[in-house]
Amino acid sequence: MGRRRLLASIAIGAAVGGLTALFDRDTRIYTKDKLKTMTTQTSYCLRHPSETVHNARVVFEQFNKTFTYQVENAVNALEQVENTLDQVTKKRIE
Repeated sequence: MGRRRLLASIAIGAAVGGLTALFDRDTRIYTKDKLKTMTTQTSYCLRHPSETVHNARVVFEQFNKTFTYQVENAVNALEQVENTLDQVTKKRIE
């Protein structure tokens, strides 16, 4: 019951906040522009599904490569820190 009421309150608050923001002319123009762009892009995706899937796969592969590269860099940095700490602790022991 509490969870349902919380989610309903969040949804109502978001809707009221969104509607209130639309009283501003610049916000309405921006929203209208973004909705037109989204509609155009969605229509294109629906007309060219194989190209859309291909592009999604290419972007995912690029993200995967970048993520792997960054993880390898992080592991390398951690290994360097570990080696440095080992050297410092060995000097203190001696």
